Amino acid sequence: MSARTPHVTRRGALKTALNTVLAAGAGAALLGRAEPAAAASHPGLLHTQADFDRMRSMVNAGAQPWKAGWDRLVANSHSQSTWTPNPQATIVRGGDGQNYGILYNDIHAAYQNALRWKVSGSTAHGDKARDILNAWSGTLTTVTGNADRFLAAGIYGYQFANVAEIMRGYGGFDLARFQRMMLNVFHPLNESFLTNHNDACITNYWANWDLCSMNSILAIGVLCDRQDLIDRAVTYFKTGAGNGSIAHAIPFLHSGGLAQWQESGRDQGHTMMGVGQMGAFCEMAWNQGIDLYGYDGNRFAQACEYIAKYNLGEDVPFTAYTWGTGQNCAQQTHTAISSASRGEVRPVWETVYHHYAVRRGLAMPYSAAFVAKVRPEGGGGDYGPNSGGFDQLGFGTLTHARVPGAATLPTGTTRSLRSVNYPARYARHQNDLGYLHEVSASSDAQTRQDATFTIVTGLAAPNGYSLRAADGRYLRHFGWRARLGADDGTAQFRADATFYAVPGAASGSVRLESSNYPGRFLRHRGFELWVDAYDGTAGFRDDSSFTAVTAWA
Repeated sequence: MSARTPHVTRRGALKTALNTVLAAGAGAALLGRAEPAAAASHPGLLHTQADFDRMRSMVNAGAQPWKAGWDRLVANSHSQSTWTPNPQATIVRGGDGQNYGILYNDIHAAYQNALRWKVSGSTAHGDKARDILNAWSGTLTTVTGNADRFLAAGIYGYQFANVAEIMRGYGGFDLARFQRMMLNVFHPLNESFLTNHNDACITNYWANWDLCSMNSILAIGVLCDRQDLIDRAVTYFKTGAGNGSIAHAIPFLHSGGLAQWQESGRDQGHTMMGVGQMGAFCEMAWNQGIDLYGYDGNRFAQACEYIAKYNLGEDVPFTAYTWGTGQNCAQQTHTAISSASRGEVRPVWETVYHHYAVRRGLAMPYSAAFVAKVRPEGGGGDYGPNSGGFDQLGFGTLTHARVPGAATLPTGTTRSLRSVNYPARYARHQNDLGYLHEVSASSDAQTRQDATFTIVTGLAAPNGYSLRAADGRYLRHFGWRARLGADDGTAQFRADATFYAVPGAASGSVRLESSNYPGRFLRHRGFELWVDAYDGTAGFRDDSSFTAVTAWA
């Protein structure tokens, strides 16, 4: 694709379809093309108004995991309305006189206060976010330093733009002045890097350097209604010559739905930073009607699974990776994946998991396991004082967790759970373990009672469900096996005994997803009940689907 080839967007496709319908309905045969798309939808970077509505309703209902994400936000010192900004005329990253920590701390304070305002309606927090933005747009004139200045302009540029997008229209916020700062201070450095790469070999800089500049250009394009900047960033993602374009950032596809990240041979901290940077890029584009998550056969999803699998302690394949460095493109090669910072925790997983697994229904077992490991995600200030802890805005559990689907169970009633694909068999407990057994009217009283549960509100989440046996114990998972246990009052037990209901494989059926291990569902395997990772197959969907029917006892 050339740089001039227009990209097809979800927004454009919807408008084309709408015009087609209007033309057919009104007989307007001369409607030959869709109405030109507006430069941007607002708010439309990492969060839309629908996202804020979801956060607010879930937090107000005390629903998990959103409430846990909210509690982590409220506990962060950056989210307090008493924060005092410290704007600077010049920000330096790299070389003498570094002071960039001042900037990233203030940006995260503004973001966190903006979130608290949007979710709670607190004007004290809204005012604080506004005041931080106004203080910087009235002061900052220069971002400089050695080559690291490009990182500062990219990372803090896209983060700053996200806060301003949230605060758009807030009373007293000087949006026009802030837009000028973004276009005059941040964007020139972003564009300079993507065009010239600091006069180095095109592959000299790691994928994250390109990605943060791409993020900033895209975010500034949306904030400033600059379609040319949006197009520039999207085109570079698809066909750019540097390591941030998708084929360079993810150079090798492996079997088993895995794809190798460009920095995998470097270290795992920066590799996970790549998940955050590309995830942010794809999410911002998605909210502008552009599907880059799915580009090139969900290539990014495969990279997420590769990175998550290795950082969960499992082995992954590796292809030797060679690149050019310096001004003369001297060759270097990674021959093995790096174990440096393996297993590092960064708040980057909720965004990508909830897109691929919930929006799209794709199996993401390793990403799901990492979500469970990290949840609830924090943000700047929760992961240490150094810049790596501020590379991503975070709080994805609050902002990006989504309800998998509309399915309910009748709480306060006794029911039996009938298997969809083995309708003569029902979930039951026997010797404290869960099984799928045949049950009928001629079964003995004990068998019928063991196949009967009272459905109650989730012990760990009011939007979830727990299954209580006749003796008062609950069905929970332990070692992934379903078994009965007595509520010991611990958060661990209550989470293990709580499930979310999502639509099952047959009409009226449900699948029960573990509340503390996203992507794992109660299912029968060898007629035993387990909580297993969804593998995307129809067989798994059938094995994990149950219909709540009249109780046997």
